[in-house]
Amino acid sequence: MNRAIADYHKDDENHWVARLTCGHFQHVRHNPPWTNRPWVETLAGRNSMIGHELNCKKCDEGAPLDYQVL
Repeated sequence: MNRAIADYHKDDENHWVARLTCGHFQHVRHNPPWTNRPWVETLAGRNSMIGHELNCKKCDEGAPLDYQVL
């Protein structure tokens, strides 16, 4: 199910994590050649992707929320 990116934070291992509008978190790593997301490496790049939709597998699975949606 597609959900929009609302914000970002870093996890305990210093990897970027997107906070989705549905209440789930999703890692957004730039790890070529497997995952190509160069936009995640700069503030301007991350900001440009606010509102962009990612496939939220946690929604598809009915997983509990990672944070409270206001």
